[in-house]
Amino acid sequence: MKKNAGIIGLGVYVPEKVLTNTDLEKMVDTTDEWILSRTGIRERRIAMPGETCSDLATKAGLEAVKNAGLTPTDLDLIIVATISGDMLFPSTACLVQSKLGAACPAFDLGAACSGFPYAVAVAQGLILSGSFKNILVIGAEVLSGFIDWSDRSTCVLFGDGAGAAVISEVGGNKGILSTYLASDGRYADLLKIPAGGSAIPPSSESVQQKLHTLKMNGSEVFKLAVRNMGDAALKAIELAGLKPEQIDLLIPHQANLRIINAVRERVNMPQEKIFINLDRYGNMSSASTIVALYEAVKTGRIKSGNYIELVAFGSGLTWASTVMRW
Repeated sequence: MKKNAGIIGLGVYVPEKVLTNTDLEKMVDTTDEWILSRTGIRERRIAMPGETCSDLATKAGLEAVKNAGLTPTDLDLIIVATISGDMLFPSTACLVQSKLGAACPAFDLGAACSGFPYAVAVAQGLILSGSFKNILVIGAEVLSGFIDWSDRSTCVLFGDGAGAAVISEVGGNKGILSTYLASDGRYADLLKIPAGGSAIPPSSESVQQKLHTLKMNGSEVFKLAVRNMGDAALKAIELAGLKPEQIDLLIPHQANLRIINAVRERVNMPQEKIFINLDRYGNMSSASTIVALYEAVKTGRIKSGNYIELVAFGSGLTWASTVMRW
């Protein structure tokens, strides 16, 4: 019987603290109506002081492992997709491995908002190679610590959270059918945190100039996100040997409702086939698509045998898509 790689367990953790648009009205020159009309976001989750990326990732990972019917010692590999890890090094994945009580290799993957589908593609290849049996893939972010809360063009967009999936061999015609990855570093300056690396090491000047916070050229990112997410969605469907109308649910990166609607039109899918939860979480970067997948399964939007597609776009620039049969 043909073997595929597929998801056998899902988990999610989002911080308890909710930051609403009304709360933001008291912090920056904006309004609930302005945020909602331009982004579709009503609220987002924010990590409490001392609550780290590895904390969120560990809690999501524990639920995914439990739901897979496994224990942490059954894991052969941990991949954490993140751009807001606990520190520059060691990897957040190593910290998660310790907190889980696992005994396996672990590494981080940095593809920004495309991180989860990128990590899924890596996990799929390693499973099918026969090198690994059970891989825990986590998308986790605590972006709130890297936001300029006086910049209304960015501070309203982002939230914190984590989602996890255990990927293993699955039989039959289920599992991951195709993955598509792409990037274009020519546009790296459009979305970045300039300081903190070797280009601009930390200094009092870099802190004063707010170079350790997220900077974005919103209008350019919008145009490229729509085009590339749409193309990626269609490419993965083609690679899976399917047609767009066969996809039962499209889970796009939860960045902006206008981007999602434009992508939907580009791939010609009806509204009822698009899963949206950004109104409650905002943009959680690498955690967005996996948290949405978890919620779609939990609420019954995804049923056994459904064709599901994840598509994301992020800094790098990177974009990626995954088609799977549930």
